[in-house]
Amino acid sequence: MIYTVTFNPAIDYVVHADDMQVGAVNRSRQEEVYFGGKGINVSVVLHELGLASKALGFVAGFTGEAIEQGLRADGIETDFIHLEKGFSRINVKIKSGEETELNGQGPEIPEDKLRQLFDQLEQVQDGDTIILAGSIPASLLYEQILRHLSGKQVRAVVDATRDLLVNVLKYKPFLIKPNNFELGEIFGVPLKDDVDEIVRYAGKLQEMGARNVLVSMAGDGAVLLDENGGVHACGVCKGTVKNSVGAGDSMVAGFVAGCETGDYDYALKLGTATGGATAFSEGLAKKELIAELLQQLM
Repeated sequence: MIYTVTFNPAIDYVVHADDMQVGAVNRSRQEEVYFGGKGINVSVVLHELGLASKALGFVAGFTGEAIEQGLRADGIETDFIHLEKGFSRINVKIKSGEETELNGQGPEIPEDKLRQLFDQLEQVQDGDTIILAGSIPASLLYEQILRHLSGKQVRAVVDATRDLLVNVLKYKPFLIKPNNFELGEIFGVPLKDDVDEIVRYAGKLQEMGARNVLVSMAGDGAVLLDENGGVHACGVCKGTVKNSVGAGDSMVAGFVAGCETGDYDYALKLGTATGGATAFSEGLAKKELIAELLQQLM
């Protein structure tokens, strides 16, 4: 089983307006609603790729109910913990020439509910995969989760930044996915599109414990250092960027799905195609476009 954990799920309310005027009444010409949060995005895209997962995390209020019901209606298995106070956040994204975002804060998660999550994690078994992505209420939580699971043969995927990422490396996560700027931040050096330098610093993360390091470089493609000592590079797919939300999460989902074949080069290409399919769509990637973009990379 694949488990995703989303501490702060959201309803993404996307509004398209022809000419947004600050301080005036504006009217939309098109609207969409998506159920998101980084782990949830991974679950949705995994489902699109034909892989089942179970979405864990926390929901609250009427918006939490909508997220849970919407995901289940789309065939995503959920086991969310319900909070008594607050409501799951709403993120407003206004697309009018440039894209403007206003992200909600979300509810506080009390200690007893966090303990309930650790109780849930007892269901994770040898051979399962757990994907941790996104912001969390306490900086040590990812580390605590991996410590809790350290006695099991679990593939851990961590998509986080700076100390959140560095602190889990001692638990030898299966995959980490910094982008080139985040990789540079960890080591205090500027990293742009110098592949040799990116490989060198990604190798340092492997030395610190990561099994596979996937570094995304936006328009310059991606680089993978695999656990067998292989170095793989992949260019980007051709298309028109329409969406800035969820491409990284989609890349993680595509890579995890590709790993089912045991071929890391293919996994990198599928991850790249899946991330591109989200970037080129209004919502998350669909399998038809993923397949089309994958052919560009083969």
